Amino acid sequence: MDEIQKSLLKEVAELDALPVGAYNIRANGQSAGRNSTANIDIVPKEDKPGIDIIIKPGTKNESVHIPVVLSQAGLKELVYNDFIIGEDCDVTIIAGCGIHSCGGQDSEHSGIHSFHVGKNAKVRYVEKHYGEGEGREKRVMNPETIVFLDEGASMEMEMTQISGIDDTLRKTTATLLEESSLVIKEKVMTTGKQNAVSDFKADLNGDNCSCNLISRTVAKDESTQHFKSVLNGNAKCAGHSECDSIIMDNAKVLASPQLLASNVDAALIHEAAIGKIAGEQLIKLMTLGLSESEAEEQIVNGFLK
Repeated sequence: MDEIQKSLLKEVAELDALPVGAYNIRANGQSAGRNSTANIDIVPKEDKPGIDIIIKPGTKNESVHIPVVLSQAGLKELVYNDFIIGEDCDVTIIAGCGIHSCGGQDSEHSGIHSFHVGKNAKVRYVEKHYGEGEGREKRVMNPETIVFLDEGASMEMEMTQISGIDDTLRKTTATLLEESSLVIKEKVMTTGKQNAVSDFKADLNGDNCSCNLISRTVAKDESTQHFKSVLNGNAKCAGHSECDSIIMDNAKVLASPQLLASNVDAALIHEAAIGKIAGEQLIKLMTLGLSESEAEEQIVNGFLK
C-alpha cells in the first residue's frame, strides 16, 4: 500500500499496521491483505466480488477488520460481504471506506453487508466513511446493510460519515426475532453541495424484541440531507426512532419517520428535531474568548461526539 492508502486506512479503521486477529483489507478493488483465525474464517466469494466471514459459535472477545480504501481515479466497485455469526458469540467488526480522489473522475464504492446473527450472540459493528481530495470530482458511497437477529441476539451499530463524501445513500434493513435487540447510532455531517440519504427499516417480529435508532446530523453550506425511518411493530415489542439535526447556512434537512403497529402490545415512538444553533450557546462560548466560527465548531463537535 502507498502512503495515501495508509493514511486512508488510519482514518477509517485507526490502523497504523496490520491488525491482530482476522482481517481483510481491500485497496483499489484488490485484496491488500487477509488473515483468518482459528475461530473466524474469511473466504473470498467465487461468483462475485466480496467475502464470507464465518464466525464459529461461542467465539468471544475477538475482532474482524474489513476496511476498504480507494485512491485510483474513476474506480467504481460493488462488493458483497456476508457475515455468519454463530450462537453465543461476542465479537467486534470494524469496517469503513476511505476515498482519495484527484484525477478528474468520480470514484464510487458500494457495499452490501449481510449479517446473520445467531441465538444469544452479541455483535458491535463500527463503520466510518471518509473522503478527501482537492478536485471537483465526486466521492460516492452507497452502503447497504441487511441484518437478521435470531432469538436473544443483540447488535450495536456505530455509523459515521463526517467528512468528504459528496453523495451517499445509506440503506439499512433489519429483522428481529424474540428477545433480540438492535441499537443504531448514526453521525453525519455534510458540507458544500453534498447530499446524504439515510434510509432505515426494521421489522420487529418477535415478542420482547427492541430497536433503538439514534441519528445526529449537521448540514452546512448548501448541502442536503434526508432521514427516513420505518419501524414495523409486528409483535409485543419496543421501537424508538430519533433524528436530531443542526441546520446551518443554506442547507436543507428532511426527516420522514414512520411507525406501523400491527400488534396491540407494540410500543413505538419517533422523535425528530431540526434547528439552528441556539444564540445563547454561541454567546456563552464567545464570552470565553472564542470567535463565532470557533464557537460554532465547538458546538458541532460536541453535538456529534
